[in-house]
Amino acid sequence: MNTTAPVANPVDVLIVGAGISGISAACHLERECPGKSYAILEARDEIGGTWDLFRFPGIRSDSDMYTFGFSFKPWTNPKVISDADAIRDYLQESVDEFGVRDHIRFGHKVTSAAWDSGSAGWTAQVVDGQGREFEIRARFLFMCCGYYNYEAGYTPDLPGLEDFGGPVVHPQHWPEELDYSGKRMAVIGSGATAVTLIPALAQKAAKVTMIQRSPSYIVSRPGKDRIAALLNALLPARWAGAINRWRFVRLQDTVYRRSREQPGKIRDYLLKRVRKVLGEDYDVEKHFTPSYEPWTQRLCLVPDNDLFLAIREGKADVVTGKIGRISENGIMMEDGELVEADILVTATGLNLQVLGGVRLFRDGEEFDPANSFNYHGMMFSGLPNLVYTFGYVNASWTLRADLNSRYFCKLLKAMDAKGARRCEPVLGEDEMGLPELDWIDDFNPGYMQRAMHLFPKQKDRAPWRNTQDYLLDRRLLEQSPIEDGALQLS
Repeated sequence: MNTTAPVANPVDVLIVGAGISGISAACHLERECPGKSYAILEARDEIGGTWDLFRFPGIRSDSDMYTFGFSFKPWTNPKVISDADAIRDYLQESVDEFGVRDHIRFGHKVTSAAWDSGSAGWTAQVVDGQGREFEIRARFLFMCCGYYNYEAGYTPDLPGLEDFGGPVVHPQHWPEELDYSGKRMAVIGSGATAVTLIPALAQKAAKVTMIQRSPSYIVSRPGKDRIAALLNALLPARWAGAINRWRFVRLQDTVYRRSREQPGKIRDYLLKRVRKVLGEDYDVEKHFTPSYEPWTQRLCLVPDNDLFLAIREGKADVVTGKIGRISENGIMMEDGELVEADILVTATGLNLQVLGGVRLFRDGEEFDPANSFNYHGMMFSGLPNLVYTFGYVNASWTLRADLNSRYFCKLLKAMDAKGARRCEPVLGEDEMGLPELDWIDDFNPGYMQRAMHLFPKQKDRAPWRNTQDYLLDRRLLEQSPIEDGALQLS
């Protein structure tokens, strides 16, 4: 649908966001609930979400594509870790293959949404690209707007940053015209964005230096998987895709569980692999040995050792320590070391945001997600007819998106069978006294810690637990009845 075509009003489902989560939701509706009307509102001018917004050099997936791809559309590209262009092509194919494109309204931003108990429905306030305001009514809201603020990334207080004489760039808004050929570049940060950027920048820059306050765990895997390639060659795409997806689900789960159960062994194994590439003379202890245990923060994934090879070949290096002050021509570390730079890149993280910044109201009163409890990691206590997708921190985002979409379709069918117009998670009196935990617990990177107070809380047991465990969630959502005593249909 083009940006001027009217939306059927009301619709059964209003999907907010046309990234991976929104496309998953729409494709599942097309496949499993073909009689339901829906519309997708996307604030940007193209699908893809993160993969359309981020345009920095080298951008690629930070997990394998067999689990990052959709369950209903096998990933057949031989690359296990894929560049952003291929991901965008895959998403474009998906919306066309499943008839979703005509339901998308680009340049339409939802600013608020209000639930009315009398009509048992939502009214969303929308602003289009020309600044015009209008309303769309819906039976359900499916919030698929990601988890961070698209307007600005996170930049900490860096003393003297305003004195730097060259360009200062945040990867979230990489300038297309930036020419870094032959330049000295300093990249502040050691997370997934930094380790992706540095090997790509090193191909053209004179020198790239990663400046980190403390190290992260970085693990390399082959960019292509030989077993997956063989299965793709021998089997129909659907069979090969299912097998490959399950292989990588089990691999992710095994690595994560062993990291929590035997952190010392996993730590030694990861560092041994780094030393094998960089050599025994390199100070792995200083630059690649974190102070925390594996998977209490996310492991950074690199393909074919590209980061380590750039360091070994002298195209990149690492400086570990605290920044003293930024000057006109570089960065002075607290220990006196000067990192000279022509261009400064602040790969310092994201600003998390709940529900894409959309304000929610229930019967005239504003709803604060922080005062609610999550239900199965996708609904909020006290808020009817709303589902929210927030992917896994320890596995591919799409695994959670597909689980939510399947459950949502199951919920719609159950409500139709009962003649119900409304569903709402409600905490029982005996559950109110259960221990409270953060939305994501036992996972403590800075970008999470800065924003956990904005998110719903969780309890210590299902269905009020946000497990961050795909296999457990899959079993819970498949086996649990819709009317489980906590989710009330009326």
